[in-house]
Amino acid sequence: MIHRLGAIFLFYRPYFVWSMTINILIVIFNPYILPSIITKLLLTFFVWYLVHETGAKRKLLFYKNLGISTWRLFTTLFFIDITITITFLLLMKVFV
Repeated sequence: MIHRLGAIFLFYRPYFVWSMTINILIVIFNPYILPSIITKLLLTFFVWYLVHETGAKRKLLFYKNLGISTWRLFTTLFFIDITITITFLLLMKVFV
């Protein structure tokens, strides 16, 4: 279980900078939780589409060999991203 979660974090690492950039834009334009969750859901679908339509599809073979389905991988990514986003939004509301 820990190895699978570590592998999912490795998959998420290149997208973390983009996610934080989107978080900053969300805080600037619309700092509410529900629109940010919807935005992150749409962005997760966009990343899924990019992975399936580009050469990054080969990366998914590694995760399938670990026993992580594509659905589970992107669902877990979404929940990790939502956790980071909500924490970031709440911290910004407290300190700004």
